[in-house]
Amino acid sequence: MKQRGRRRKADTATRPTSRGARAERLAPYVLVVPAVLIIVVLRLWPLVLGINFSFTGDGELNGTPVGLNNYLELADDPLFRTSLRNVGLLVLLLPVAVAIPGLLATFIYLRVPGHRVYRSVYFFPAVLSPVIVGAIFNLMLGFDGPLNALLRAIGAGPVDWLGDPGIAMFTVVGVHIWATFGMALVVFLAGFSTMDTSLLDAARVDGASLPQIIWHVIIPSLTRTIQFVFVTTMIGMLTSMFGLLFVMTGGGPEGSTYLPEYYIWHQQGQLNRPALASAASTVLFVVMLVVGILQITLLRRAGRRD
Repeated sequence: MKQRGRRRKADTATRPTSRGARAERLAPYVLVVPAVLIIVVLRLWPLVLGINFSFTGDGELNGTPVGLNNYLELADDPLFRTSLRNVGLLVLLLPVAVAIPGLLATFIYLRVPGHRVYRSVYFFPAVLSPVIVGAIFNLMLGFDGPLNALLRAIGAGPVDWLGDPGIAMFTVVGVHIWATFGMALVVFLAGFSTMDTSLLDAARVDGASLPQIIWHVIIPSLTRTIQFVFVTTMIGMLTSMFGLLFVMTGGGPEGSTYLPEYYIWHQQGQLNRPALASAASTVLFVVMLVVGILQITLLRRAGRRD
């Protein structure tokens, strides 16, 4: 009888515990459900609808299935091919766009003189509207603007920063990097806050130079942060440059500054071809997905080697 009583007490003692453990296991899923629903309803479902719409026609063929005709038309469109080539240029310039905020964040973390002021100054452009930034640089980079006046004063001659097809895209990308690197700087500073400071102290005791500290201590310690900044910066370049392109170049000269997002707007807003714009949006999504996966894969392999 005593043993049965003990078993009953043990069972009653373990039941609440097992219920609490079950609730603890389910709690993360319950908390994640609202975010998942928002992503599915506002992101994934519209994406599926857009992909489906890209296989229909425009104009008289509105809503009529046309198969791959829209994608074949994109392949034959020189403006869309130019926009994809410019995506390749953005990928090549991406290390520069990541290195600039990374180095500045490093100097701030190492407490160079005036680091508090620099932190505010560097972040300030991130709060400006792209339209305002574009208007400011239109004045500065105009053929008769102050930058060319300075070049004339030193005998270098004027440069058509926004009118030369060979350099206009580089100019817009440079302005975009200046306007947006403040957010990446904040992310890097957050990564520095999790870094083991004893590694820096050991490197300094061993007499390591600043480049050696950056290469052998800081970069390996911030691998995940660097991966995140690479991916988010690339996405920002592909999806957040419309304002600058619209104000500074309008896609010109000769279509040299077209990007997929500007092409999508042109087809949808100017030519009233939503199905073709949906096809271009689908291609842009695939490009971002592939580039993001490749970046993460390469950076992970580099981190393992280190």
